[in-house]
Amino acid sequence: MYAISKSIHMTNRMWKQFVIFLSVLGPGIIVMVADNDAGGISTYAVTGSKYGFSLLWMFILLLPMAYYVQEMTVRLGAVTKRGHAEAIFEGFGPFWGWFSLTDLAIVNWLTLITEYIGMTAAMSLFGIPPWITFVVVTFILFAVVITGSYWTFEKLTLFFCLFNLVYIPAAIWGMKLSYSPGWGEVLKGFYHPNIVGGMTGDLLFILMANIGTTIAPWMIFFQQSAVVDKRLDIHDIKFGQAETFIGSLSTCIVAVFIIITTAAVFYYHQPQVIIEDAMQTAEALVPLLPSGQGELAKRLFAIGLFDAGFLGALCISLSTSWAVGEVFGWAHSLNTRVKDAKWFYGIYLVMLITSGAVVLIPGAPLVTITMFVQVVAVTLLPAALVFLLLILNEPAFMGERVNTRTQNIMNWSIVILVSIMSTLLGVQTLFPDLFK
Repeated sequence: MYAISKSIHMTNRMWKQFVIFLSVLGPGIIVMVADNDAGGISTYAVTGSKYGFSLLWMFILLLPMAYYVQEMTVRLGAVTKRGHAEAIFEGFGPFWGWFSLTDLAIVNWLTLITEYIGMTAAMSLFGIPPWITFVVVTFILFAVVITGSYWTFEKLTLFFCLFNLVYIPAAIWGMKLSYSPGWGEVLKGFYHPNIVGGMTGDLLFILMANIGTTIAPWMIFFQQSAVVDKRLDIHDIKFGQAETFIGSLSTCIVAVFIIITTAAVFYYHQPQVIIEDAMQTAEALVPLLPSGQGELAKRLFAIGLFDAGFLGALCISLSTSWAVGEVFGWAHSLNTRVKDAKWFYGIYLVMLITSGAVVLIPGAPLVTITMFVQVVAVTLLPAALVFLLLILNEPAFMGERVNTRTQNIMNWSIVILVSIMSTLLGVQTLFPDLFK
C-alpha cells in the first residue's frame, strides 16, 4: 500500500509540475524560434551551400551560448520585475541607458528590414507582389498585438512557431539523393571539420553571421520584457530555464537541417550554383530534386521563410516598444488596450511601416543588407552581454539569484569569444588580404 501511495503521490507531483511548466511556456520558445528569422534562414542557406557540413560543429558551441545568455534574462525579469532597458538605466545611469536603447533601436530597425525582405521574397514565390505582402503583413502583425491580452499574443505566436519545422522534410529529401554523401558525413561535420582553404575573410564573415543570427541583442530585451509581461516570479525560474533550453535546442536543430539541405543539394552536387539568400535556395531546389519533391521543397522553404520573417518582425518590434516604454514610463504591456498605451503600440507600428517600406525601394541592395545586419548585430553584442552580466552579479538587483561561478565562466567566455571574433572581423575589414 505504501508503494502504491508513493507512486500516486509522485504521479500527482509530476502532473502538477507539468501543468506549471505549460503555464510558464512561451517567452523562451518564442524568442529562440523567432531567432531563426528571415536573415538567419538566408545565412544558414549560404553556409551550407558554401561549406557543406564542415561548419556544423558551430552548433555544439552555439547551443550552450544561446541558452546561457537567454537564461539570465529569465532570472533577471522574474526577480526584478523590470525589463532590460529599465534595469540598465537603474544600474548604470542615463548615459549607458541611452547608449543601449539607441543601439537596440538602430539594430532592430535594420533587422526588421531583413524580415520584410524574407516575407516579400517568400510571397513572390507564390506570385504575390511585394507591396501587397507589405500591406497585408503589417496589418496582421499589428492585429496580433492589439488584442489587449499577453495570453492571446503568446498562444498565437506559439502556433506560428510550429511552421519553423518545415525545413526538416526538405533536408531528408536532399539526403536521399544519389549524390548525397550520407548521414555519416553529416555526423562528421559535428566533430571533424574539414574547411578547405583554411581561415579566410569569407569564412570569418560567415562564422560571425551565424553567431549574430543565433545570439542577438533584441533577444535579451524581448525575453526579459516578456517574462515581466507574463508576470512570472522566482518560483517559475526553473521552468523558464527548462523552456529556454528547449527553445535553444529547437532553433539549433532547425538551423542544422537548413544547412544539411543546401549542403546536400548544392555543395555536394552543384557547387557552381552560388546561393546568396533563402529565396534563391527555394527556386534552385526545384530542378535538382525528384519530380514533385522539388516544387514541394520550394513551397516549404517559402512557407518557412515567410514564417521566420513574420515571427522575427513580431518579436523585434515588440522588444523596441517594450524598451522605449520602460525608459519613458509609458504604459508598455500587451495586457493594456490601445487607447491606454498609444505610444507603446504607435512605436511598434512605426517600426514596421518604416522598415517594410525600405524593401519597396527599387534597386535596394537587399541581399547585402541581409548579411550585413547579422554581422552588425554580433559586433554590438558584447556591450549588451556585459551590461547583462554585471547586473546578474549585483546582489542589490538579484539577491541570492546572482550568477553562479559556472554561469559566470560560461557567460564571460561567450563575451570574450564574441569580442575576439568582432575584432578579427574589424581587422579583416581594414586589411582584406590578411586572411588570404
